[in-house]
Amino acid sequence: MTAEQKRQLDEVIWVNPQRMSGAPCFRGTRVPVQSLIDFLEGGETIDQFLQLYPSITRQQVLTVLDFANDQIVECASLLTSA
Repeated sequence: MTAEQKRQLDEVIWVNPQRMSGAPCFRGTRVPVQSLIDFLEGGETIDQFLQLYPSITRQQVLTVLDFANDQIVECASLLTSA
């Protein structure tokens, strides 16, 4: 993870062992990031997620998804170079 990725992720996610059992949540909320993943896996859209959780911004969601994509690409590149 680059310093820039860490900074961006820190702007949209917070983790506190005393909040939501330490699950990563969208900053300023008690909504776990896993809720977004579950929502999308269930066939719902980002817009539907944002309607359900109006305190979360589209930019927060996109930052999380961009980070997840970057991690997958990084892992895949490690697999192909082995």
